[in-house]
Amino acid sequence: MKDEMFDELIESMKQAVSIRRGEIDPSRVTSYSIPDVKAIRDSVGMKQNEFAQAVGVSPSLVQSWEQHKRIPHGSNLKMLRVIEKHPDVLQMFIQA
Repeated sequence: MKDEMFDELIESMKQAVSIRRGEIDPSRVTSYSIPDVKAIRDSVGMKQNEFAQAVGVSPSLVQSWEQHKRIPHGSNLKMLRVIEKHPDVLQMFIQA
């Protein structure tokens, strides 16, 4: 059984290299759009420093997101997605 798993792993690694080289197409591609942080912030009517404080990041990071110099990821990305869909949730963080 271990040999079969090892062989499958080797085969998948070979496929990954072939995909990277453009020799074969991947079976599926998952992509996510980058949130428009400025639009999200504007929708809640906050200045950069207010939004940064509510989200728990620095104002310079919010500015970098808005200028597309940095891309939100991890928990920050999740928080932005929640605020984008439910802007009223931000009020819970402001009052806390």
